[in-house]
Amino acid sequence: MGASSVSSKKKTGHQSARQIIESLMTHRINTLTELCRVERLAAAPETAADAQAFQEPMTSAWTYYVTSNQMLTELVGLAPNYPVCAEMYTYAQDLVRNDPEANRSWNFAWLVLRKIVDDNLIPSYADAEARKPSMWGDMQPTEADIQQLAARFVYEWTTAVNRMLQHWQAEPTWY
Repeated sequence: MGASSVSSKKKTGHQSARQIIESLMTHRINTLTELCRVERLAAAPETAADAQAFQEPMTSAWTYYVTSNQMLTELVGLAPNYPVCAEMYTYAQDLVRNDPEANRSWNFAWLVLRKIVDDNLIPSYADAEARKPSMWGDMQPTEADIQQLAARFVYEWTTAVNRMLQHWQAEPTWY
C-alpha cells in the first residue's frame, strides 16, 4: 500500500503541475499575488522535467501580466490618490526590452519594477506629470505648487512600487 500511495501522490503532484502550467498558458493566473505563488512552486519543482516545463509558461505569464496592463492596473490600485503614470510604466518596459542584462530573469514584471527604481524614473516622471496643465485646470500653479504635487506623486508611486517588490524575498533569476 505504501508504494502505490507514494506513486499516486507523485502522479497527482505532476498533474497539478500540468494544471498550473495550463493556467499560466491560458492566463487564468494573472495577478501579482497568484503569479508569485506559482513562481515559488516553480522554483522548487518535484522533478527536473517539471522545472523545464515551468520555464517558458512562467516567462510568458509574467510578460503577459505586464503587457496586458494588469500590472499597471495593480500599480494604479496601490496609488489611488495619485495614479501611477502610464508613460513611465511603458518607458520602463522599453528600457527592459533594450537592456542586455534583462536576460538575468524570466520575470518581466520584476525587471520593470527594478528598472523604475534603479533608473530613478519616479522623480522625473512625477515632475513632468505635475507640470501638465491638465493637473491644474484653470489654476496657474506656482513652482512650489508643482513641487508639492510632484512630491506627492513620488511618495505614492514609490510606495506602490515598493509594495509590489516586497513579493520577492530574493531576485527571481534563472535556476
